[in-house]
Amino acid sequence: MSSIFQSIHKLVAKIPPGRVATYGQIAAMLGVPGGARTVGWAMHGLPEGSEVPWHRVVGAGGLVRLPEFEGKAVQVMLLRQEDVEVDGRGRIDLERFQWTAE
Repeated sequence: MSSIFQSIHKLVAKIPPGRVATYGQIAAMLGVPGGARTVGWAMHGLPEGSEVPWHRVVGAGGLVRLPEFEGKAVQVMLLRQEDVEVDGRGRIDLERFQWTAE
């Protein structure tokens, strides 16, 4: 696994329950070349059973970006279990739920 992916996983692991971060936000925080897409690949490459909270990473504007066949319903379910409100279009209010690293 590349060191950039390890850095992404380490930062995503810090997102607390009930909060989300965007792919672009994670990329910007780490200065990742390739930006949001690299963060997406890092999340996609997680092994099954990983403890990294992949479901807390969403697209720009708070949109759940996973296609239905790749687990969109699972991501929405996991977020709702953490009391993150996801509307019928798969959108999250970032003003309420976006994580800011402290």
